[in-house]
Amino acid sequence: MPRATNKPASRARRKKVIKKAQGYFGNKSRLFRYAKDAVDRGEKFAYRDRRKKKSEMRQLWIVRINAACRANGINYSRFMSGLRTAGIEMNRKVLSELAINDPAAFQGLVDQVKFGSSAEKAG
Repeated sequence: MPRATNKPASRARRKKVIKKAQGYFGNKSRLFRYAKDAVDRGEKFAYRDRRKKKSEMRQLWIVRINAACRANGINYSRFMSGLRTAGIEMNRKVLSELAINDPAAFQGLVDQVKFGSSAEKAG
């Protein structure tokens, strides 16, 4: 009795991998043997970088907030500490958007933080 290989399912699996490899350079887009490795590698990086994107965005927000703070005469750590003591709960994403799109409002926050910290030193 001949060996059954389930040709339709095997072909479908290979076609699925080749379809994912469209746009890859050279043999990686045409030959299953090479496309399989390239797709596995690409999916591994995609999985990792979907998680990494979150920390990279947070880093970007911190850089933007720090730049806006320094333009207003305070550094990032004192600003964030001052926000906490003033009871202002805003996340870094909102703060960075505020710093970019509404500098006057951000200046107001910085003034509140500065005023709060100078009142603590005086008291």
